Amino acid sequence: MKKVGLLTALLAVGMMSACSSAKKQQTIEEPNYVRTQETEKLLTNLKKSSSKGIMFGHHDDTVYGIGWDGDEGRSDVKSVCGDYPAVISFDLGEIELKGDDSLDKVPFDKIRKEIINQYQRGGMVSLSWHVRNPKTGGDSWDVTDTTVVKSILPGGENHEKFSGWLGKVADFLNSLKVADGVKVPILFRPWHEHTGSWFWWGEKLCTPDEYKTLWRMTVDSLRTHGVDNALYAYSPGSEPKDTAQYLKRYPGDDIIDLIGFDTYQNDRDSYIAGLDKSLAIVDSIGKSHDKVIAITETGYEGIPDAKWWTGTLLPAIEKYPVAYVLVWRNARERVTHFYAPYPGQTSAADFVEFYNNPKTLFAADANLYQ
Repeated sequence: MKKVGLLTALLAVGMMSACSSAKKQQTIEEPNYVRTQETEKLLTNLKKSSSKGIMFGHHDDTVYGIGWDGDEGRSDVKSVCGDYPAVISFDLGEIELKGDDSLDKVPFDKIRKEIINQYQRGGMVSLSWHVRNPKTGGDSWDVTDTTVVKSILPGGENHEKFSGWLGKVADFLNSLKVADGVKVPILFRPWHEHTGSWFWWGEKLCTPDEYKTLWRMTVDSLRTHGVDNALYAYSPGSEPKDTAQYLKRYPGDDIIDLIGFDTYQNDRDSYIAGLDKSLAIVDSIGKSHDKVIAITETGYEGIPDAKWWTGTLLPAIEKYPVAYVLVWRNARERVTHFYAPYPGQTSAADFVEFYNNPKTLFAADANLYQ
């Protein structure tokens, strides 16, 4: 009995030693789970930024605008107020197809260059991904099949195909380097507006567990491919009515760095009420989960209200600790589809007042990597 006890003890010690060695080995073999110093600095400064003010953002700001396309150094925002946005977003849609251009017909080489330019200004870049439907071949808005998400999860018929698509995203993120080899940090915001059902990953197109698994598969794949320069944003629409509904498909604190929401104005009163409701939700969750909060997409198409910036947007958001508010693009192919002013636009003068307000931050104010 003593020999049996001794043998059991020795085996137990051996197993503990093996587990300890395995843990050490795992730490050595998983360096990609450690984010770059610059990426950690970005997160630290995002958490502090709301104490300085609210950063202004604009989608595709430096790649096209009203009446121009691809002009070097140009920006409708800069043309109006003299500075670039503190946050610029771009979209990676169709990078999965091995094409040279995004779904908005912007060369990926140009997007890469503008991401680096924004980093060198001290500002931030957010990247969304309007990825094509891997099952039907349609676009992100193709919701004709309700099993697309299930088909790309592990064991699904399109899993291998989609894994290759994630590899292309990883290759792009890993290519974002300045001259000395430092990787540019970005905020990656995939699977957005999932509380609606207009994208193939939307609420009626997959279960909460499938959606959460999609998120984890995405982050795990990027990490496996060496992506260590990304923060991740969870960004539903304005549908959630309370914190429980907002968190229903939340994939977890360990993979999410920033929480926000997308919402656009139609009726002013309902827009203001909706902003307040959604901001109260993310403010509460941000404090309890230690997450940065932001308005990840918003705007008023065509901005017909001459005082919209200081009369509607700023008063609605300034009472919350919002890191940034981002408006959507100024489409060069649809002249009525714009969300930031350009010289001579009805709200341009008010936007200058918005810019001069000490509560708003632009690229010159950001300094996100110091």
